[in-house]
Amino acid sequence: MIRIDGQLIIKSILGRYGAFNVAHLITSIGEYAVKETMLEQYAEGKYEGSFVIYHIGPDFYPARGRAVFQVRARIDSMTLNEMDTLSQADTERLEQREPDLLDEERGSPPVTPATAPATLPAAAPAPTSALTGPTVDGTEPFGMSAAELNQTPQPVHQQSIQADADLFGTIWPLGEAVKLDTTVDRQRLREQSKRLDQLGYTMDFKAQLWRLAS
Repeated sequence: MIRIDGQLIIKSILGRYGAFNVAHLITSIGEYAVKETMLEQYAEGKYEGSFVIYHIGPDFYPARGRAVFQVRARIDSMTLNEMDTLSQADTERLEQREPDLLDEERGSPPVTPATAPATLPAAAPAPTSALTGPTVDGTEPFGMSAAELNQTPQPVHQQSIQADADLFGTIWPLGEAVKLDTTVDRQRLREQSKRLDQLGYTMDFKAQLWRLAS
């Protein structure tokens, strides 16, 4: 492994599965494509930092009937210090037709996808039922048996909570600061990042975790 300072350029591209990130690492010893899953949670921009690289080697992807070759760096960890917006020159460094890595990963035995929908409903108060009222024994609404009560559809906010619990797994329930497990599959990390954004979290790129906006 080597540790080296450099600039990480991340650009978001809209593909068949939604937005995804492509990245390019510029260092004093060369420029490399970077495709780590952990980059899916970062916003588009140019990041200054220090990078631990454990492998550098050739890579390619098909594009319009030809093979595009590139040198790929595999990053073990990184420390990011500064972020800036992309310039035109930065954008031109990145191949605009680079495919979504989900296509490549789904060419092998598929990983069980996350079950949460792409857009989850916001938590809402439980709807008022016409059957709600005085109870016979203190537990069931008037005129309903316990069995009938159990068959009533769950309120929307309860469905949303369950979907979030399924999506985030062992890190649920969420706190004010959330560090995602970047070893999960790429699709799940994208869905987790998108959901955190919907819930009012922002990515702290220096700490590499999500914080709930105050």
